[in-house]
Amino acid sequence: METSHAANLFAPANLKLRLRAVIPGTLMLVACYLAAKLSGILVISIPETPWPLWLGCAVLVAILLVSPRKIWPVLIPTGLAGFVLYDLQAGVSIRSITCLILADIGEILVAAWGVSYFMRGLPRLDSLRAFAKYTFVTVILGPLVGCLIGVEALNGDSWINFRIGFVSEGLAFLTVAPAILGWVERFRTWRLTARVYYLEAAVLITALISLSYVVFVARTTNTSPALLYSLVPFLLWSALRFGSAGAGTMASIVALVSLWGAVHGRGPFTETDPINRIFSLQLFLLFTAGPFMVLAVLVEERKRQGSVLRESEKRFRLMANSAPVMIWMSGTEKQATYFNQLWLDFTGRSEADLQVGLAGVVHPEDHQKCSEIYSQAFDQRQAFRKECRLRRHDGQYRWMLDIGVPRFHEDGAFAGYIGSCVDVTDCKHAEEALASVNRRLIEAQDQECTRIARELHDDLGQRLALLMIEMDQLSQDLTNPDECRARIAKLQKLASELATDMQSLSHRLHSSRLDLQGVAAAMRGLCKEFSKQQRVEVDFRSGDLPSPVPRDISLCLYRVLQEALRNSAKHSGMRNYEAHLWATQEEIHLTIKDFGKGFDTKMAAACHGLGLVSMRERLSLVGGRLSIQSQPALGTTLHAWVPLDRAASSLCSAIIAYAV
Repeated sequence: METSHAANLFAPANLKLRLRAVIPGTLMLVACYLAAKLSGILVISIPETPWPLWLGCAVLVAILLVSPRKIWPVLIPTGLAGFVLYDLQAGVSIRSITCLILADIGEILVAAWGVSYFMRGLPRLDSLRAFAKYTFVTVILGPLVGCLIGVEALNGDSWINFRIGFVSEGLAFLTVAPAILGWVERFRTWRLTARVYYLEAAVLITALISLSYVVFVARTTNTSPALLYSLVPFLLWSALRFGSAGAGTMASIVALVSLWGAVHGRGPFTETDPINRIFSLQLFLLFTAGPFMVLAVLVEERKRQGSVLRESEKRFRLMANSAPVMIWMSGTEKQATYFNQLWLDFTGRSEADLQVGLAGVVHPEDHQKCSEIYSQAFDQRQAFRKECRLRRHDGQYRWMLDIGVPRFHEDGAFAGYIGSCVDVTDCKHAEEALASVNRRLIEAQDQECTRIARELHDDLGQRLALLMIEMDQLSQDLTNPDECRARIAKLQKLASELATDMQSLSHRLHSSRLDLQGVAAAMRGLCKEFSKQQRVEVDFRSGDLPSPVPRDISLCLYRVLQEALRNSAKHSGMRNYEAHLWATQEEIHLTIKDFGKGFDTKMAAACHGLGLVSMRERLSLVGGRLSIQSQPALGTTLHAWVPLDRAASSLCSAIIAYAV
């Protein structure tokens, strides 16, 4: 077991994992030791007094925030070990080291976990809200916890040590930590950044180091405070061009150089009292770094918003150019500012030409009306709908439905209009055709009612009146039995003919067999009656029909057969016809053939006849189609088919019932 455990310890996978943990830990140890060493160099008095700028915790927290959380248990102890190593070299007592390490642990945990929780991972100081969260956790809350724990480890007055230590920790988190976070983020995308960007940063750093040396180190105590204002252009440069990373870096440089000068008795901060000297310098650095960090955050927020806006506009243009509708936008002055690619393809003009005006695109008869609708809606900030004719690139005018809605900014300010245009030419033609069909259907219905009324009055009514007269005469003369029987037989024949004609008329209006026996039996009966009435031969066949056939489909095909037989008898010139009804798994089919004169289908479509139109309309209501094959002198074949899986809606049923 021991041999196996030892082998696992030195397995390549375990060695690789340990190596991945050892290298970051070693680097953290070195970084924290150097940060503590640099902070110790800047101490004005003895080591066990407050540091003017303690870099250790800020560096450690910044490295934690840019590292995977799973290696934090390695990085935190090694970073604290770097602090302990420096404290031992500086001669700090074990009691003070223990107290300071506890304070550092509290501050680091509060800052690192607080930033990770409130900012959901790596902090991006690209908005005032994010910067406010970062400042509260790292500049205020973390140093407050650390100073409350570690103030007893330092010599002197506790309040003075707390005050200086708190500002020292907060100043480091305000300058050094944002610089590390910002440059790590930029180095992750260094391939996308031009080299001149880093060259500019190097020039700025060099220039600021030189100027800071002149202001804080090169001169003695009689240095004029006015020289401090010479730093402002460089700090502005860093904030505007490099954001929080640049502002934090430049503020860190100013802090380190000014502290170096103060330690060596140079620069404007050379008061005799070390405490006042430290606090005055800290206040100067705090009020120097704070405003420029806020400015840098505002600049990055504006850049981020601009980038988001550009990306949004790019996505909008991509979506608009690929949309199947014509999209336009206008600004606050009623002038169009954008037309998508479909607009350009439709009109054959450039976007700049369209932005000048649509006078040459809108039909002259529609231009004034459209302008009035647009202007009125624009002035009232209301949505509008208008129809107008637009000139296509080939010179043809097309009817377009234009819909526009107002746009507003988040603060409620008016931003302009956005709208879309859809070609409705085919819809208008369809509406006109439908209106024509409806008119002709109403006319046909009126004609049919007139014909039925005339038939009832002139034929059946007269024959019923004759029957009543005969019966009246018969009731008055009953003396001759033989003559009475003959007259009764004549009346029976007349009544039978009346019943037959009434039944025929009833079947033409509606076949009861369709409901009682099904579509096949109803069609067979229709063919027999039609053959008898017109003295023709109709060969009807059916097979493979589902049971039952939906009523709306049955009625539709029954009327199609009825209309087709009527047209054939009227126009074909033949006396023999064939009708076949059958079904597949998905569709039901009906064909009617004759071998007569035939006709030109294109000319028939251009005519105003109602037969073909009514058949197509009936079939379209149930999702069916109609095909006609006919040539002069070669006969005609009519083929209708309907999908069986189409469920008839109540609207279709109502329309069919009305048409019947």
